[in-house]
Amino acid sequence: MSELEKTGQDAGGRDAASQSTKELNFGSPHEEQGGLPVAAWGVAALIVVIVVSAMVYAGRKKPAPAPSTLQPADAYAASLPLSQFAMSEAENLSGGKLTYLDGHVRNTGNRTVNGITVQVVFQNDLALTPQIDTVSLTLIRMKEPYIDTGPVSAAPLQPGDDREFRLTFESVPDNWNTQMPEVRIIATEFK
Repeated sequence: MSELEKTGQDAGGRDAASQSTKELNFGSPHEEQGGLPVAAWGVAALIVVIVVSAMVYAGRKKPAPAPSTLQPADAYAASLPLSQFAMSEAENLSGGKLTYLDGHVRNTGNRTVNGITVQVVFQNDLALTPQIDTVSLTLIRMKEPYIDTGPVSAAPLQPGDDREFRLTFESVPDNWNTQMPEVRIIATEFK
């Protein structure tokens, strides 16, 4: 036996046992350091993204239903007087009845209005709770050959503007007293 073989060293002076250990270790350099492979980090990141996305989606607030209780008037409502109310009815294509409430709105304030939400209160003579409908005010864009309406945002109300509006109701309560309903502006949006 040569002297190198007796001492367990190779020609480079390294220990033969340690060399065989290194040769048998087929793992990646990350495993030698005790870390996780890159693929495992990628999968973990993907799982985190999916869980966070699911939580955000589940936590979204659904739009609140239109309030059925009378809301206070909006602060800018005093600058948007409603007048010249007129009611009418018509049949729709499916044979149902539509009720219209037309009127005028004037912007006497100093801000451009981009949206108006109103509450309409249909009173009754039976001492029952009135029906309260919350709807967006729509402006009349043209009257011939038929009345066409659009949202206030399509033609915002500038200070000093006076426009016609129409509110449409697919159903009014059977016990409605047929008097002009109360119309109250509960929200305004500005440009």
